[in-house]
Amino acid sequence: MPADMKLISEKLPDLFSGDSVDIAEKIDKSQDFMEGVRNLIELCGDDPNREGLEETPYRVLKAFLEYTEGYKENPAVHLEKTFDVKHKELVLVKNIEFHSMCEHHFAPFFGVAHVGYMPDAKITGLSKIGRMVEGYAKRFQVQERLTNEIADAIEEILEPQGAMVVIEAKHMCMCGRGIKKSNSSTTTTAVRGLFEERSDARMEFLSLINR
Repeated sequence: MPADMKLISEKLPDLFSGDSVDIAEKIDKSQDFMEGVRNLIELCGDDPNREGLEETPYRVLKAFLEYTEGYKENPAVHLEKTFDVKHKELVLVKNIEFHSMCEHHFAPFFGVAHVGYMPDAKITGLSKIGRMVEGYAKRFQVQERLTNEIADAIEEILEPQGAMVVIEAKHMCMCGRGIKKSNSSTTTTAVRGLFEERSDARMEFLSLINR
């Protein structure tokens, strides 16, 4: 086994789970990916064999597997742990930090999600909402889709009177490259049910997250 494959098999055992055919395919794809990183280093003008860069292809592979851990689960499942509590007013979890990966440039974007819902018959644990957000964020994403996936999961699993999600994020594909506007941020919203129908409910949500 090549040295870099030995390194992967020792440090990333989850990559080598499955049947022998599946494992062989993962090994081939890992080798191809790391060779691509070496080529990229050369294309950028450096030596992939010099000290400091020698193990970089492996490190990049490991990092991307961590960035995309959300593909290993259905994040909505976190919401299935519910409690029979009589509460019909707004439940809001704000400033849920997340880090995601822009699918257009493979550049990070990060920020906070504010997630609220008006329960009908079910509520879920507050930490479950954070875990659900993390699961959808740990994928190749665009902010608009991420916002809607979170709102859809709340609506589908908890069946609330309404749900609302606001995400505020900075995108390195805009702040660190291209037009390089480092102070820019992006806000997206998704509203469902009662929040879509009633402006007073939306205003209550927005006033609370801006406190």
